[in-house]
Amino acid sequence: MISTAYAMGQTGASGAPAGGGFTAFVPLILMFVIFYFLLIRPQQKKAKEHQNMVNNLKKGDRIVTSGGVHGTIVSLGDTTVSLEVAENVKIKINRGNVAALNQKASPVALQKTKDKEKTKTKTKNNKR
Repeated sequence: MISTAYAMGQTGASGAPAGGGFTAFVPLILMFVIFYFLLIRPQQKKAKEHQNMVNNLKKGDRIVTSGGVHGTIVSLGDTTVSLEVAENVKIKINRGNVAALNQKASPVALQKTKDKEKTKTKTKNNKR
């Protein structure tokens, strides 16, 4: 009697034998593949592009921070960036907080920055 009950328990509600092994994992595998191509892969690609952009920052580039502050890069450190957000107003931020690059540094902008620094050092030296 127990063997009869055990044999009856092996069939599903429709009377078909219970599936096993690989067929039970096919829907899970398909869902993972879909998630990979729709969510994981694009996010990794975007993170890699952001990291390349942060690594290639140069003095004179105009950037936007993750907080929405616009500024021009005055100096770069290993982990920090100094921005000039207004005339004679500088702030330091972490490199990771750079959200976007507005404009690459042009040779004219770089020359203006160099001229400004020369003027500032001359006026400081003249005051002494």
